[in-house]
Amino acid sequence: MNKSQLIELIAKNNDMPKTTARRVVDSLVTTITQSLSEGDLVQLPGFGSFSLSYHPEKQGRNPQTGEEITIAGQNKVAFKAGSKLKSAINE
Repeated sequence: MNKSQLIELIAKNNDMPKTTARRVVDSLVTTITQSLSEGDLVQLPGFGSFSLSYHPEKQGRNPQTGEEITIAGQNKVAFKAGSKLKSAINE
């Protein structure tokens, strides 16, 4: 399912125009992104939680030249599925 299909399904299931459903989805994504960028944990009970995990810098190697390079540290998003989501997909 892509974003357009999600918007269409939300609009259909809630008897709302697609433009309203699009604003809801965009707002949800923006809010989650902003909260994560501020270092907050985003929990949606039953669905799951989004968090940041910092991966420190490490040494790597350029596969073409064999030259050693330093790969910068970065934050990565982690998602942990909630119990209701796990149950629903395993039925």
